Amino acid sequence: MSAFSQAITPLLDRLISWRERHISERYFLLILSLLIGVTMALVAAFLKFIIHVVESFILQNIEDHHYLYLLFPALGILLSLLFVRYIVRDDISHGVTKVLSSISQRKSRIKPHNTWTSIIASALTISFGGSVGAESPIVMTGAAVGSNFGRLFRLEQRNLMLLIGCGVAGALGGVFKAPITGLVFVIEVLLLDLTMASVLPLLVSSVSAAAVAYVLSGKEILFQFIQTDPYHIERIPLMILLGVVCGLMSLYFSKTMFRFESELKRIKDFRLRYLISAAILSLLIFLFPPLYGEGYDSVNILLDGQYTQLLDGSIFEAFSNSYWVVFAFFLLTVLFKVFASVATNSGGGCGGLFAPTLFMGGLTGFIFSYLVNYFSSLNVFISPKNYILL
Repeated sequence: MSAFSQAITPLLDRLISWRERHISERYFLLILSLLIGVTMALVAAFLKFIIHVVESFILQNIEDHHYLYLLFPALGILLSLLFVRYIVRDDISHGVTKVLSSISQRKSRIKPHNTWTSIIASALTISFGGSVGAESPIVMTGAAVGSNFGRLFRLEQRNLMLLIGCGVAGALGGVFKAPITGLVFVIEVLLLDLTMASVLPLLVSSVSAAAVAYVLSGKEILFQFIQTDPYHIERIPLMILLGVVCGLMSLYFSKTMFRFESELKRIKDFRLRYLISAAILSLLIFLFPPLYGEGYDSVNILLDGQYTQLLDGSIFEAFSNSYWVVFAFFLLTVLFKVFASVATNSGGGCGGLFAPTLFMGGLTGFIFSYLVNYFSSLNVFISPKNYILL
């Protein structure tokens, strides 16, 4: 036991003893859920700030030197790989699967380093261009924060499980400023056996995280959108058809992801696997710049109607006036997104697949409207931004 542990343990014992005498378990869980929610809002804000600052700096330098698209994404996953392999020296696998595994197999105990390692690794990966999202690392971090808050105060396993849920709810509430989203995610995905008494801490955590996120960054939301084009009831068949297309695209994404991931995992030498993954990722981003990073900026550009801007810096830029070149560019971007995302994580990067699926959905909606409008007369024109959101 370290000198710090020897000094802090008696103080912690007295604090726990005082809490047991003066604060009931029910109210103490509410206090912890509030602390977890505030903590996760700060963590989410920190991660988004780091990603934004580094990414903006890199993209400004890439603007006139497009060949750097071949360098920075590979550098990002290399830094993440070295950080995990030689500094952390442990598995920091992230996402819902890891959380569910901790609940079912590890008695809701998550290692303390998971409270910060996923944040650093994902920041290195995404800010340098890794084609993944920050949501899964945030979820893993939230679960770890909740678990370790509970372990610090020596709570029972059932309460550790609830605090893991509070961490996840707070993480999503802080990222998306959507408290109900965090609550529903925990209930639907983590499948916790909840009672009315346990729903309240989840609400406190997600609402407090969303509130702090609003204080830190104002009313800014993920997709800035003002509806100017109405949804017409006679377009419902097209909306249903878009749903079918998105379902097929989702099937393509999941099947391709598992197959490609398993092929890369067969490469046992991590150095060779990194080189192959980095080459795939960098080449795809060089050819299709919208694959750089999470992809939310690309979706917002489409919502603004500036779709040709996404061709800037690509080999397709000179042909941006051609309908079929633009169509081919966006279709290939959607189809190759899964390869870029899997290559990012398999090569040593750290990130989730929630952002890539939103990116694919937005681009699929755009491609659908782009194609329908090309083959339609002017009186059946459909709004691209409405279908991007759909």
